[in-house]
Amino acid sequence: KLEEFLNFKEVKTSLKEATLLDYYTAGFWWAKEMNFNLIQLSGFMDLLNFLLENLSDKHMTLGDNLKELGRAMAGIGETDSERSGDLSFFSIEQAKSTIDYLNISFFKHYKLYEYLFHSPREELVISNE
Repeated sequence: KLEEFLNFKEVKTSLKEATLLDYYTAGFWWAKEMNFNLIQLSGFMDLLNFLLENLSDKHMTLGDNLKELGRAMAGIGETDSERSGDLSFFSIEQAKSTIDYLNISFFKHYKLYEYLFHSPREELVISNE
């Protein structure tokens, strides 16, 4: 279903599409296992997309993207509505778990994602297998 939603047509032959499908699928299932409600699940998927776009479109460094994550997570658990950010629907524990997940799934492999988006390469497809 995600493949259709993302409008991927060449998952079997495109390294980029296959990697992105894996990235979003793994994130979706992790969030489901965390028992996120629909709003939290949507916000988490937006966060995955936000961080990936920072890397792919804005060419952000690892440090800059980590700062953006910090800004996005700022104010979670605060009672003052002015300090709480867009992700205020997460509890503090959910935010910590989300940061842990992003660390092992995205930030740990940041150089690989940079290579995927910013390094020219030839794609030689021998067969559909």
